[in-house]
Amino acid sequence: MSIFGSDTPFMLLAKLKVKEDKVAEYLEIADKTDKAVEAEEPGMLHHTFDQDPDDPLRFVWSEVYKNDDALLAHLANPALGVYLEAHAELGTDFSVEFYGTVGDKVIEAMNGTGVPYKIFKTKLGYSRV
Repeated sequence: MSIFGSDTPFMLLAKLKVKEDKVAEYLEIADKTDKAVEAEEPGMLHHTFDQDPDDPLRFVWSEVYKNDDALLAHLANPALGVYLEAHAELGTDFSVEFYGTVGDKVIEAMNGTGVPYKIFKTKLGYSRV
């Protein structure tokens, strides 16, 4: 794959911190969200919630999307809205990093979320996803 853009796969890492004594509660809402994403988003190819080995309050959502449309579907999933509301109460420091090239619709959608993000655009390589 030599051309990367809105129709190609990309990775997303959403990094966050959970408030002290809220990890069990946070894991419950993260589990509900994960199950909803799996059931409703066929364009989400990989979706895990990973704990930092050095700080038990820090986590990362590791996600691989089929293409830009898959991310737009994710942002429209009502379960994500419920999750983000819960995060506002239970967590802090939410930010997103994209690894891969995304199009203008994704950038516009992300600008509308208010979530800080950074895009690491693909310069070379290939994907077998």
